[in-house]
Amino acid sequence: MTYMDKSIKEIHKALINNQISSKELIDESIKKSHEIQKKYNAFVTILDDAESKEVTEELISGIPFGVKDNYSTKGILSTGSSNTLKDYIPFFNATSIENLLNKGAIIVNKTVLDEFGMGGTGTTGHTGIVKNPWNPLHMCAGSSAGSACAVAAGVYPYATGSDTGDSIRKPAAYCGIVGYKPTYGMISRYGLFPFASSLDHCGVLTRNVEDAAIVVNAMKGKDKNDMTTWDSSKIDLTKSLYENVKGKKLAYIKELCNVEYHKNADETLNKHLENFKNTLNICKELGIEVEEISIDEKLLNAIASTYVVISCAEATSNMSNLTGIIFGPREEGKNYVEMIKNYRTKNFSPLIKRRFVIGSYVLQKENKDRYFFNAQRVRRLLVDEWKKAFQKYDAIILPVGTGPAPLLKESKDVIDENTKALEEHLQVGNFGGFPSITIPNGFINDLPVGVNITGNCYEDEKVLNIAYQLENKMNYKNQIAKENNDEI
Repeated sequence: MTYMDKSIKEIHKALINNQISSKELIDESIKKSHEIQKKYNAFVTILDDAESKEVTEELISGIPFGVKDNYSTKGILSTGSSNTLKDYIPFFNATSIENLLNKGAIIVNKTVLDEFGMGGTGTTGHTGIVKNPWNPLHMCAGSSAGSACAVAAGVYPYATGSDTGDSIRKPAAYCGIVGYKPTYGMISRYGLFPFASSLDHCGVLTRNVEDAAIVVNAMKGKDKNDMTTWDSSKIDLTKSLYENVKGKKLAYIKELCNVEYHKNADETLNKHLENFKNTLNICKELGIEVEEISIDEKLLNAIASTYVVISCAEATSNMSNLTGIIFGPREEGKNYVEMIKNYRTKNFSPLIKRRFVIGSYVLQKENKDRYFFNAQRVRRLLVDEWKKAFQKYDAIILPVGTGPAPLLKESKDVIDENTKALEEHLQVGNFGGFPSITIPNGFINDLPVGVNITGNCYEDEKVLNIAYQLENKMNYKNQIAKENNDEI
């Protein structure tokens, strides 16, 4: 009997009652890791020698999990899915990982991501493309592709992820699972390879909302090594899950959710938006008030470009230490400049190079005001619009993307002008540091789709409560992918 399709509470109960041992769970998880690796390429490293731990009252004790490979793990290869760090073994754990280990959790693998988290397709990691366990012809999205794939395939009940634009929440939607990034600063970023520091969030991928709350409870906490963290010790994210949501108020943005605002909408997008309307009706059945709000289309259409400018600028600065001299394999050259040039030319993917070029350009003295500072101004305008909504509503609910996972052969990081706002709106959650969770809400063409709930900063409990009750009503929780690759 497998326990990997169970919730964390169910697995913990089985461990306490000696129905299964921690070693048996680990062995099953490692075996499953090797099986899906052949099919979907979800892992950078599989820890065949992972050892069991004592099972305690901590719910995650004795249970295996996966770590996205941009988290530092002591004595374990941590590459960021980049050739530049292909042999890097840290001497310390990221704070959030240390917190999980101290509560008895067991790492069994490191998962593939888009190189340094800078991508949304799951196709740019140095070990190759991650395939969707529902249909390997389709992508998982990125950058937390490997974590999403592994959780959806039933390797373990949870894996860590990171989210700079939508890198937890969109892979979760494409893989039919839950993706949760809490309020900025609830989880320490110390030991997470930095991409864009003002946007980066640590978080988790699970198969139900309660598990997400349990794991983030274990990961969170103020950290002297991360000055952006805040004291969340008195917050129990599971406590409010079970409360009645009658009387809660949700808003959705008409310019994103009504098909008439999308030029050249195809059949899939029509189905996706219709499915979202059904989800709104389910909210109403729960007693939640749902209202339409409007946000200027020009502002919505600026989300993507704002994100590109800010994230690329911060990435260029954050990764200036990747020279082949401080980190990474050294390349020959006549001088330091040539050595760095040769190192970066040889080891970075075209995607990373492109982002560094953009970042360097917008940070040039003559361009800074026109691009970088203007992007920060637009960021503020967008955050203010969301905060205005939170004054009246408990959260904003929106569909994730324009439908299910695209085909791998159609994967691209280029934004479709006709639908870019719908594809990129989750980035506002990073602009404002808002708590944001994606849950499954059905299928289109046998592939899962997701719905997202975002609330105001420090109101994680409210967001999780709504997500939990909606999840129970729709009953898509604890899904294990059932592969279907009939599509040609």
